[in-house]
Amino acid sequence: MHEFELINKYFSKLSKNNKSSLNLNDDVFFNKSNRLIISVDTYVEGIHFINFKSPNLVIKKIIRSSISDLICKGVKPKYYFISGSGNKKSFSALNLVKISNSLKQEQKKYQILLAGGDTVLSNKLSFTVTSIGFSKKIIYRNNAKLNDDIYVTGNLGDSYAGLRILKKKIFTNKNLKRYFVNRYYLPYLHLKLTNKLLSFANTSIDISDGLITDLEKLINKQKLSYKLFFNRIPISNNLKKLLKLKKLSKLTFFSKGDDYQILFTAKSSKFRIINKISKSLGIKISKIGKICSNSQKSQIIDQKGEKIDLKKKGYYHLF
Repeated sequence: MHEFELINKYFSKLSKNNKSSLNLNDDVFFNKSNRLIISVDTYVEGIHFINFKSPNLVIKKIIRSSISDLICKGVKPKYYFISGSGNKKSFSALNLVKISNSLKQEQKKYQILLAGGDTVLSNKLSFTVTSIGFSKKIIYRNNAKLNDDIYVTGNLGDSYAGLRILKKKIFTNKNLKRYFVNRYYLPYLHLKLTNKLLSFANTSIDISDGLITDLEKLINKQKLSYKLFFNRIPISNNLKKLLKLKKLSKLTFFSKGDDYQILFTAKSSKFRIINKISKSLGIKISKIGKICSNSQKSQIIDQKGEKIDLKKKGYYHLF
C-alpha cells in the first residue's frame, strides 16, 4: 500500500475537524491564528541513511532534511525536538559527543534551538525530528495555477551519486568521491531564500523522494499536469564529469531523491523578480517546465522534442 493510500484510508477522517492539519496532504501543520508551523520526520537506519559509521554526518543530514520542510514553505525554522532509539553501541559516549557537536554546528548554521526530545533503548536505530517555526503565512501544496512556470533551486542528482559511491556501486577519484559523499550527507539548504519565496511562489515542496515523485505530490489533488524540459533540469559540473567518466546517463540520477532542493511554481510574470533574487542571493534557480491542463498527460521532453519514458520516477514508501 502506498503511503498516501494508507493515510487516506485510515487517518484522513481523524483530521476532518482540524483545518490546521491541511487534510494531511502537506508536509506541515499550520495553525494560522497562532502563527505556528510544525513538521515531523522519522529516519531509520538502512532506509534513510546507510549506517551509523559517521554519526556526525548522519545527524546533520537528518536535521537538514527535517527543517527543509519548513524552509520550502517560506518559514524559517526556530526550534527542533529530536528523539532517538538505539543501543549502547550506537549511543556510545564517543558517538554522543559527535552527535552533540554536530547539533551545535547545525544550530549555529541555521539559527535553530533544541527544545526537547526522547531516547529509547532499541536494537533498531532511528531518529524522529520535530521542527517548529512561526509565520503569518506559508506556501501551500496543491496551489499550482494553470500555465505556472516550474522552478527548482540548486542541482539535482549529487546526493544519489554520493549514495552509489558509499554503496560501492561507483568508483571514482578522491576529489569527486569527497564532493558527492558530502552532498549526500550535507545537502544545501537555501535559508536566505525563505522569506523571498512568499513573494512569488504559488506552491512548493522540498525534493526528498525525487523530482518527479515530489512534483506529482505537489499537484496530486488538482486537475493539472506538467511538462518538463529534460535539458533544463540542473545538474552540477561534477556530476557532468562523473557521467562522462563512467559513461552514465543523467536519466539515472536526476530524480532519485535526497536533494532537499526547493521545487515551486510561479506565474510567468514573476520570471524577472525570480531571476533578480537568484542573482542577488547567489542561489541557482532554474525554470524547468510548465503546469498544464489535465487534458494532456504529464510529460518530460528531450532536446529533440520527443517524450522521455521514465520507468522509475523516484522513491515511494510502500507498506
